Amino acid sequence: MNILTAEDRTLTELDHRRLGRLIHLDTHPMAAVLEEAELTPSREVPADVVTMHSRIRLADLDGGQALTLTLCYPADAEPARGFVSVLSPVGMSVLGLRVGDVARWRLPGGWEGAARVEAIEFQPEASGIYTL
Repeated sequence: MNILTAEDRTLTELDHRRLGRLIHLDTHPMAAVLEEAELTPSREVPADVVTMHSRIRLADLDGGQALTLTLCYPADAEPARGFVSVLSPVGMSVLGLRVGDVARWRLPGGWEGAARVEAIEFQPEASGIYTL
């Protein structure tokens, strides 16, 4: 099982720039990810990296349940439809991970979750979409 830190993640330069403008605060939990992640141009990001607008399949580590979600910006979040904000605990935990990596998060009530990234069903950059 891979235990990852912020520096183990890969972000596109565009995602990094947009998220930096979105959070505005050095104290936001996303700040560590933005500061430490490896940056790559959108045209060079590997297809197995979770980027913004990626649709991913996760497998819960406790029960093995499958969950499919699309990583989005807060304004587009609709958790009931599978659109999860990148600024949510789950969203922050998956951004920049690779297939096979394990995401860990803690919800505001204290519940902790963990899931393995099983597949990336859609990644904009792998489809030739570099500005989404």
